[in-house]
Amino acid sequence: MSKIVVIEDQPQMRRNIAFMLEMEQFEVFAAEDGRQGLELVRQHKPDLVICDVMMPEVDGYAVLEQLRKEPETATLPFIFLTAKGDKPDVRQGMNLGADDYLTKPVARVDLLAAIRTRLARQQAHQAEVDSAKSEGGFNPDFSSHKPLQNLGLTERESEVLLWVAQGKGNADIGILLNMAEKTVKKHMSNIFEKLGVESRNAATICALEVLAGGK
Repeated sequence: MSKIVVIEDQPQMRRNIAFMLEMEQFEVFAAEDGRQGLELVRQHKPDLVICDVMMPEVDGYAVLEQLRKEPETATLPFIFLTAKGDKPDVRQGMNLGADDYLTKPVARVDLLAAIRTRLARQQAHQAEVDSAKSEGGFNPDFSSHKPLQNLGLTERESEVLLWVAQGKGNADIGILLNMAEKTVKKHMSNIFEKLGVESRNAATICALEVLAGGK
């Protein structure tokens, strides 16, 4: 059973989301503010976090920023649920490491789809990282895209591949790098050709090797 922490300061919204997720057989821990949410994450080690942005004292951005600083939660799937949906707000959340950004009121089917997509992507990405670590005994450094240019990629292509290696999809990368999704797809096509690979998984392994100093 997957565990989810819900951080939402509006009581009715918090109860509704928790009930919805419990009906889908998720184990839910609910917090009324960011400070309590951080405590629940550290205590229960969930598989995913759903968090409102606008909260008093510790807002959603501060929660996410703190979680990304801690090794145990650095890659924890994180979904923002908020009334704010402008692109600058979305980009700010994505740059801090959010995995998705849903605007209230969110439909049940959309929320569940986002959760299942992020959980599945996290499992697949973690398997790639674990495989790379077991084969090479290394830890990738995601702090800069520059090393990826050694693969013969342009700066923009290396930026795209850096996010691919962190498990981001094309739509997410488009938001992060302020480009159209079709442009991301074009960069991905160029990356595949230059690396001599045919899939995102293979490109990710190439990137992880380089980012860990393996090449």
